[in-house]
Amino acid sequence: MIITVDKRKTYTYTGSRKFDPRLETIVFVHGGGLDHTVWLLQSRYFAHHGRNVLAVDLPGHGRTEGPLIDTIPGMADWLFSLVDALEIPKVILVGHSMGSLVTLEAAARYADRTRRLALLGSAAPMAVADSLLNAARDNRHMGFDMINIWGHSAQAQIGGSETPGMWMTGSAIRLLERAGTDVLFNDLNACNEYGQGMDSAARITCATLLLAGRTDIMTPINVARDLVQTIPDARLEVLDCGHLLMDEKPNEVLDELIAFIGPPAEI
Repeated sequence: MIITVDKRKTYTYTGSRKFDPRLETIVFVHGGGLDHTVWLLQSRYFAHHGRNVLAVDLPGHGRTEGPLIDTIPGMADWLFSLVDALEIPKVILVGHSMGSLVTLEAAARYADRTRRLALLGSAAPMAVADSLLNAARDNRHMGFDMINIWGHSAQAQIGGSETPGMWMTGSAIRLLERAGTDVLFNDLNACNEYGQGMDSAARITCATLLLAGRTDIMTPINVARDLVQTIPDARLEVLDCGHLLMDEKPNEVLDELIAFIGPPAEI
């Protein structure tokens, strides 16, 4: 679905279903340098089980027009500009990595309009290594390689995809490669400079799920535990995978979201 948000053409994947204002809406937000396609399994399931789904392409990503937004608070406000454009009163937010910071900040700013929040591969602060930031700033392929290697567990490096025929690391590197110039640096820098995450976490009023990878070295599990202790109504579930949870454990991620989100709420 293509709509206009802040005077720019915006693409959001709806799970091949027409948006229905009578249904509850789940908004999925991708991580740095990625796009809506990371949510295909999860978004299609909910779209075919009684929900509206909006798996967004953030500005300057995927099929959404730029310019890029260079701060997490700016992306959070943009997200609710999209929600406002569709006249949605209340939403469920699901975010991965950078998207988890966007949804965290959005849930704090728009608490009365957020019913539930799911954070995948999250950390606050979300510090980025200088070597990765520098590679992304210079648009060197090494930046993509670092994310691909650090983002997958050792097992994922040699195969074992739950989706038959999928090459996890190959697919991930191609997705990063097709991002526009400066997109990855913009996103990593936004994460690195976002310093208000724990303050925002303390202001969240809705039930919150954190999904963490046991071998995640990009957003380590101990930092996820800090978030759980800060958000008033939060719980942590740990999966045997790295940072790119939807790649390595797509079915387990979906099962956790189904259990957490529950049956559709009445609008």
